[in-house]
Amino acid sequence: MKKITIGIIAHVDSGKTTLSESILYLTNVIRQFGRVDKGASFFDDDSNERSRGITIYSKQARFTYGNTSFILIDTPGHSDFSAETERTLQVLDYAILLISAPEGIKGQTETLWRLLHDYHVPLFVFFNKMDQAESQKDACLKQIKALSRDAAVDFSSGKTDAFFEEAALCSEDAMEEYLGSGQISDERIADMIKQRKLFPCFFGSALLSEGVEELLAALDRYTQMPSYPEEFSARVYKISRSADDQRLTFVKITGGSLKAKTLLPDGEEESKINQIRFYSGSKYQVEDTAYAGDICALTGLKESYAGEGFGKEEQQILPLLMPILRYRVNLPFGVDAVQVLPNFRTLEEESPELSVLWDEEKKELSVSVMGAIQLEILTTVLKERFHLDVTFDTGEVMYMETITKPVIGVGHFEPLRHYAEVHLKMEPLETGSGLVFASDVSTDRLAKNWQRLILTHLAERTHKGVLTGSPITDMKITLINGKAHLKHTEGGDFRQAVYRAVRQGLMMTENALLEPFYRFTLEVPSENVGRALNDLSLMQSSFDAPDLNTERGTSLIRGRGPVSALKDYPAELASYTKGQGQLSFFPDGYGPCHNAEEVILRKGYDPLRDVRNTPDSVFCSHGAGVIVPYDEVYDHMHLDFDGRDKRADQIHDPSLSRTVSDIPLGTEEVDAIIASISGSNVNGKKSPGWKKKNAAPSAAKDGSVLSGFVRSAPGIQPFSFEEAELVIVDGYNVIFAWEDLNQLAKENIDAARDSLIESLSKLRSLLHTEVMVVFDAYRVKGHSSEQTLLSDIHVVYTDSDMTADQYIERFTNALARKRKVVVVTSDGAEQVITRGHGCRLISSRELKNRIDDLSTRFNKKFNVQQKS
Repeated sequence: MKKITIGIIAHVDSGKTTLSESILYLTNVIRQFGRVDKGASFFDDDSNERSRGITIYSKQARFTYGNTSFILIDTPGHSDFSAETERTLQVLDYAILLISAPEGIKGQTETLWRLLHDYHVPLFVFFNKMDQAESQKDACLKQIKALSRDAAVDFSSGKTDAFFEEAALCSEDAMEEYLGSGQISDERIADMIKQRKLFPCFFGSALLSEGVEELLAALDRYTQMPSYPEEFSARVYKISRSADDQRLTFVKITGGSLKAKTLLPDGEEESKINQIRFYSGSKYQVEDTAYAGDICALTGLKESYAGEGFGKEEQQILPLLMPILRYRVNLPFGVDAVQVLPNFRTLEEESPELSVLWDEEKKELSVSVMGAIQLEILTTVLKERFHLDVTFDTGEVMYMETITKPVIGVGHFEPLRHYAEVHLKMEPLETGSGLVFASDVSTDRLAKNWQRLILTHLAERTHKGVLTGSPITDMKITLINGKAHLKHTEGGDFRQAVYRAVRQGLMMTENALLEPFYRFTLEVPSENVGRALNDLSLMQSSFDAPDLNTERGTSLIRGRGPVSALKDYPAELASYTKGQGQLSFFPDGYGPCHNAEEVILRKGYDPLRDVRNTPDSVFCSHGAGVIVPYDEVYDHMHLDFDGRDKRADQIHDPSLSRTVSDIPLGTEEVDAIIASISGSNVNGKKSPGWKKKNAAPSAAKDGSVLSGFVRSAPGIQPFSFEEAELVIVDGYNVIFAWEDLNQLAKENIDAARDSLIESLSKLRSLLHTEVMVVFDAYRVKGHSSEQTLLSDIHVVYTDSDMTADQYIERFTNALARKRKVVVVTSDGAEQVITRGHGCRLISSRELKNRIDDLSTRFNKKFNVQQKS
């Protein structure tokens, strides 16, 4: 018998728990049909659930239908508890998306659809409340087809020709089978459902048990049991407490089997599994073994958490939905916040939508929640379980921060007898990506145990942004360099270096403030639609054109807007519509803050005064630790960005301030370096012994992150632009930065290149220096490196597997601290790396200003000489 875990997912008041009751009644799990509105349902046994008539906690039941053993998980429908719903998705084999037919698809339904897509959960759609007069099957099908991009198919009318025609359009393989036989096999349909290429739709009434039997038959017929590995693995999806106050860790066994008394990782230690419980509602059975596909509760674990994996499921799953409102806790007089903090931590691990924030300095307790209903439930639970009568302040929106340009953050921690240095490449990601941590360092440079420790330190903390002190998000942080000392490095040293590297990177680049958004559905009487649209515009919301319902005399508006603007709107809506307007909203991630400057000013956060989150580093000088400000760390760091120890290249004679050759740089030396990098001479012939080296790490071209720096790296004294011995230009970077060349390139890229070379030839004659321009042939299939001299300019076209910034990094490395080199680029990471090689940096736009200035000065001088 196959084993399938299914979950019922729905927006609030769609009849979700009623459908669960109907399924359990029809499969003989319960003898009496419970009602939510009467507080007698099988699942909603909590006092708060019964009193409010809503589901707050996910629960499971077991039933059998046909040849399938099902585990059914009932989830909350209210948006305030959507995080509880999200964490069940990671253990589902299939989902039933329940939609209230009279209300149709709401904003919350669309968000749930995206969550199901993100977690790759196949689903069946059930339109409920079809017994009500306003329910229309055709309208429901039209909405779900639009949401599913025509992959939703009506299964309620049987296998007719029309059914096969619709199903065949969802897959090429199904179309071939249909054209060959006039039908589509059950196996093919099951495959399509499993791959989310087809979404079966059913219609009925859960209250009257209409259409439910057909849904159950389809679940038995078209679901496929996953293929599980023999080796043990499991995923934690929920933490709760039993009636006797035992800590329960709910898991799905995703491989092999688990026996009672087995030792499992538990924080820093291992703990024994005392019991394996199989719950159905509030009752459970104790078994000795759980097998792949089972959902069970384990007792004995003390440090487990939702999202944790065991065995092959090691990687933690981070939630997509996060709390968006923050409230400060007002404790009763005489109650110590430190003493009650463990109680809040207990509720935090049980409720993923709750985040507890502790301010050590102020000894102040705050909570982050999804909405006002959750806050009311929290107040009740604290009073019932812990006898705490608390209140909360008015609350504020939870902001987040990200970066808009790539940067390399450096952290160094070296007080006496301690040592650690960390380089982190920080890159912006798409909104909603969260934080991604990775390592790109050879174990020859940094031992694997140190790399793992660094990644642990990155993930263990909520890193603050530098605009408002809000948490950072939506960026990839990659370890690209690090150094330990054989004798003096301890684990805590890397923690300090990592924290400082993140902070230093944030201070050295451009940041953006993000705010949470709601996806909303607003229904108002038609005479109020103008007022509603005007209000939404003033609240910086985006929305679709209103859908007019002539029968009801209302207009339906769907859209998305900032939580800060929408959260208090229901009261105003009720006032001007005389209670007839309805607004439902659902968290929909984060986006750019619409009033960032106002929020930043109001918060008044000063990152340099936040001593617990310092961007500065600690270096050792004359046997003592010295604090180096964040904007000087690049000058003092011990490693180059390519991993070499900078100090090995320095001349330690204090009377010598630089290692620059006294012999002027000439064309021959430039050509020699070009040949050593590309493996070819100036005529383009390959050198037989050439081997490709590992390129230095480089971020995407995305503007300057260090444009304010004009000092060179240690080992060479600062020099002016006019003193440069070599100017290296990132060709396409300049072309697309200069407005005139950018316009020319849109019409003829060759003409733009020629125009740039002509300008650089003028620069060479004015400065009397060597000039090289590098053009990117990266990903031009089969292209080999090519170099030539045009108008005395060294023109380089890179290999097809090398970017221009990689080429420039190698070239400047070959000249590291030996020559006065200026690199012209607006690429952020390239600026950081080449500066570490001792180069001076100017932006692409600054180069244009320099050429214009030199030309003006030359013309003035020439005119004066002519007159004399």
